[in-house]
Amino acid sequence: MFTSINPFTQETIAEYTPHTQAEIEQKLQRGERAYRQLLETPLEQRRQWMMQVASSLRKNATAHATLITQEMGKTLKEAKAEVLKCASSAEYFAEHIAEMLEPRPIQSDAYKSYVSYEPKGIILAIMPWNFPYWQVFRFAIPNILAGNTGLLKHASNVSGCSLAIEQVFMESGFPEGTFQSLLVSSKDLEPIVADPRIQGVTLTGSTPAGKSVAALAGKYLKKTVLELGGSDPFIVLKDADLEAAAKTAVQGRMQNAGQSCIAAKRWIVEKEIVPAFTAEVRRLLENMQQGDPMQDTTSMGPMARTDLAEDLDRQLQESISQGARLELGGTYEGCNFAPTLLTGVTNDMTAFKEETFGPLAVIIEAANEDEAIALANETDFGLGSALWTSDLDKAAHLATRIESGNVFINAMVRSDARLPFGGVKQSGYGRELSLEGTHEFLNVKTVYIQQ
Repeated sequence: MFTSINPFTQETIAEYTPHTQAEIEQKLQRGERAYRQLLETPLEQRRQWMMQVASSLRKNATAHATLITQEMGKTLKEAKAEVLKCASSAEYFAEHIAEMLEPRPIQSDAYKSYVSYEPKGIILAIMPWNFPYWQVFRFAIPNILAGNTGLLKHASNVSGCSLAIEQVFMESGFPEGTFQSLLVSSKDLEPIVADPRIQGVTLTGSTPAGKSVAALAGKYLKKTVLELGGSDPFIVLKDADLEAAAKTAVQGRMQNAGQSCIAAKRWIVEKEIVPAFTAEVRRLLENMQQGDPMQDTTSMGPMARTDLAEDLDRQLQESISQGARLELGGTYEGCNFAPTLLTGVTNDMTAFKEETFGPLAVIIEAANEDEAIALANETDFGLGSALWTSDLDKAAHLATRIESGNVFINAMVRSDARLPFGGVKQSGYGRELSLEGTHEFLNVKTVYIQQ
C-alpha cells in the first residue's frame, strides 16, 4: 500500500493500492490509443482542451492546494500559488504552442527543405513530492499540446495529488488515456521503461535516482530528460542592494521549507558586508512563523517526512562539529524544523559539500568576487544560481563564468514557462519549458524535397 501521511499532524490521510500488471497494461493500451487519437486531433482542439485544464485549476485552486498541503506540508498559500502557476503556464503554452511547433525552413540545395516537430507517443514521467503539481504540469502541458501522451509515476506520498491531476485532464475533454497516474514502486519500473510504447522518460529528483533511471532508459535506448539535485549559490557582492538581497535570500532558501532543487542553498557573501548581511537575514529569519501550514499566519510549514528532517539535522550537527557557528534555530520535532542559520561555513564542511534539502541557511565568506565565483563553482551540481550586484555589465560578464543551467541577476531563481529550465554537471541534462523543453520529446524530423 502507498500511504499519504500529513507531515504536520502525522495522521494518515489515505492509503492507495498499487496497480497490478494487468492494470498497467491497460494504461499502456489507453495511452497508445490516446496518442493515435491526438495525431488526428487539430491543434486548435488540443489548445481548447488545455484552456479547460487551466480553467479547472483556477476554479478549484483551493481544493487542489489543500490536498497538496495535507500530503506534503507546504503552506496553503504556497500550495495555491503552485496551482495557479500551473494554470497560467497552461494558458501560456496554449497561446504559443503553434509557433513552437511551426516547421523551420532551411535553405539547402533542395527544392524545399525544412525541419518538422512531431510527437512520438507515451512519455513516462517520474516525479517527486516537493512541488507535486508544478513539476508534473510543466512536463505534461507542452508534451500533450504537442501530441504526446503522459504516464505519471509520482512519489508515493503524494498519490492523492497524482490522481487529482489525472482527473483534471479527464474532465477537460482530452481523450481517455491522454494523461494517467501509475501507482507503482520504483523497483517495478523496468518492464514499463522497456515497453516499446514508452518513447521517453523524464525524471525530476535526486542525482542517484537520475543515474539509476538514465542507466535503465539507456539499456532500452529511450530518450531521457533529467532535472536533478542542486546546491545553488546565492552570491552577494559588496555593491549589492543588501536589504533586497537579504530578503530574497531568505525567501529563496525558506520557501517550501527549503525543499527545492533551486533553493538558495549556499549564501556566498563578500567579506566587507558579511556582518551587515548576517544581521539582516537573522532579523528576517527570527520573524518567520513555523507551524500549521493551513494557517494564514504561518510562514513555513513542516518538512515532508521525518527521515528528511533527521538527515538535515545530521548535516547541521556535522557542520557544527567541523567549525560552523549556529546563529539561529537548529531544533526540530517530527517534521517541524525551525529556520536555521549557520555562519563561518567553509568549503570543507558538510553544509557546503552536500545538498541540504530543508530550512538550513549557510553563510560563506568570500574575499572578493573572483573567490565568490570560484566557491560558487566548487560543487558537483549546476542547476541554478543567483548573483547580486548593482553593476549590471559586470553581472553579465560574471554570469558567463558561473557553471549552472540558470543564472538570475538580482532575482530569485525560479522556473518560468517562457524560459528553458535545467542543469549541468550532476544536476542533470536536457531542458523543460519554453521552446527547448517543448522539443525534447518530439521527433525533430528533416524533410528534403527535390524536384
